[in-house]
Amino acid sequence: MTKRERVVAALKGEGVDRPPVALWRHFPGQDQTAWGLARAVADWQKKWDWDFVKVTPTSGYYFEDWGGTFEYRPQGNMHGTRTVLSRPVKSRPALQSLRPVDVTQGVYGRELQALRELRGLLEDDVPVLQTVFSPFNVASSLMGKYLATAMTQYPDDLRRAMDVITAVTTDFALASLEAGADSIFFATQMAQPNLVTRDQFQTWGVPYDQQVLDALRGHTDFLLLHIHGDEIYFDLPVQAYPVDAVNWHTRVAGPSLKDALGKFDGALVGGITEEALVSGLPEDVHAQAADAIEQTGGRRIILGAGCVTPITTPEENIQAVREAVGG
Repeated sequence: MTKRERVVAALKGEGVDRPPVALWRHFPGQDQTAWGLARAVADWQKKWDWDFVKVTPTSGYYFEDWGGTFEYRPQGNMHGTRTVLSRPVKSRPALQSLRPVDVTQGVYGRELQALRELRGLLEDDVPVLQTVFSPFNVASSLMGKYLATAMTQYPDDLRRAMDVITAVTTDFALASLEAGADSIFFATQMAQPNLVTRDQFQTWGVPYDQQVLDALRGHTDFLLLHIHGDEIYFDLPVQAYPVDAVNWHTRVAGPSLKDALGKFDGALVGGITEEALVSGLPEDVHAQAADAIEQTGGRRIILGAGCVTPITTPEENIQAVREAVGG
């Protein structure tokens, strides 16, 4: 099977010659230019031969054009993400004045150019996924702690801002598909009880996420939902969103892969913990991979991690993930 055929079969629950496998990571420094990111992602793919390529732009890219500022601090930074220095929406006037940004320009435009350049560096049969963050996630990044104030004191202003954010998010996702992405990796970090209540996620997350995903539905047959966090509202987005696959910290947040088979009809992406990748031995990685395949019977499973692969991961453990499925 080709990579694309293997992934499509896994999404449908059909038989595969082997389970698909993919890991992704940040590329700090290289991710500050379109060519740098494209080259880094292409080299990662060439080295490890994953079944799909998930592009991971610089952290926080999605609110930089609105005025967010950042700094990369490498000391003790195992994920390759940037530290937020300032957030642009910290008052009601700033909330009320939020306006759309042009996704063909600025940092958004740079990420689209990275896709164009990356597509030319990869084989045609490799599905490419662009990372798009949910509108609620973008709002949280724009506002930080002020989001709680906006939800409780200025809901009408927040609704108008969410409409703006949702439109921009949709524009960028569609533009990403036009620029060379085959699919969208739709990420939410907001489905966590330590951040918002279930009712708040239902009000400020679900309807806006659905708008974006519904707009994408006719343009791609592979929408992958990432639910981030050690404790998550799994059932709510999984049951409400029109997605084909779901990725989460399968051994930390729950449910297990086996239990998730009964909660979701699409493919499950995960099985390997960050702890095993960073601190374990190759045999630990192999054991988790074998268990993931056993839990799912080898169907509807795409072997991977629960989120980005830490940049400190030993190569022998990455190799162990790749070798776990053979082929």
